[in-house]
Amino acid sequence: MFEEIMEEFEGSPGQQSVIRFLLERGFSVNEDGRVVSGGIEIPDTGVAREVGVDRRVVDSTTDAILADERLRRIFRNVSAIPSLMDLAPVLDLSVLTVWVEDETEPGIVAEVTTHIADRGISIRQVISEDPEFTTDPKLYVVTDERLPGDLLVEIRDLPFVRRVEF
Repeated sequence: MFEEIMEEFEGSPGQQSVIRFLLERGFSVNEDGRVVSGGIEIPDTGVAREVGVDRRVVDSTTDAILADERLRRIFRNVSAIPSLMDLAPVLDLSVLTVWVEDETEPGIVAEVTTHIADRGISIRQVISEDPEFTTDPKLYVVTDERLPGDLLVEIRDLPFVRRVEF
């Protein structure tokens, strides 16, 4: 679906950058065409500065979103989910990062989290990057404690795992 959305803005790399930014950050577009996070408005100038485009590109992108029924339904319902990954060192949590051979293979999250849960280690959060939004998607597992070395080897040796980092 991401490719279909990007095709809608095929003629404008700037608008594609705005679309990617909105989806990556979990920002939606309200009925007035303003970029928002929940009920908080994000100024177009701030979005433009972050993306590296003119403010008018942000305006034209949100106008195009509202003019298309399918895009309007998508971008009116995007929401952000807080991540514990950056907070992990502060909260004394650990983050396991897993790269896989084929991210479309079913059961990856279940297999990795089962190995961790079978050791009695509490999982605080799991984030699986969507292969449509990123070129090298990863699985992140935030745990209450450090994973023992033999468990890391066990996970690394799963047939679909390319690499792990802890």
